[in-house]
Amino acid sequence: MANRTDPTAVMVHGTNPQNLFSKILRDKVYNSMYWKESCFGLTAESIIDKAIDLQYIGGTFGGNRQPSPFLCLVLKLLQIQPEIEIIQEYIRNEEFKYLRALGIYYM
Repeated sequence: MANRTDPTAVMVHGTNPQNLFSKILRDKVYNSMYWKESCFGLTAESIIDKAIDLQYIGGTFGGNRQPSPFLCLVLKLLQIQPEIEIIQEYIRNEEFKYLRALGIYYM
């Protein structure tokens, strides 16, 4: 249930927006501790707190190629598909660089 896309989400290229991530990467995100502990039940508002806590922007790391928290938050944004105005506010925010980067990457 936690890995399903919002039913009101708009399809991207005729498919589920989460499919912009490869299946292997999606599975790694779903199995990561950060996803299970921090991304469950996030909304467009509560994701701001998680983005503020980010320490770096990254892809995957380590021997098992674990996804970074940044990638987990991007996938969560693809799941919930916040309104474009919310993403634009993320981008306009000059105080928190990782929130801004998250908005730009999502856009």
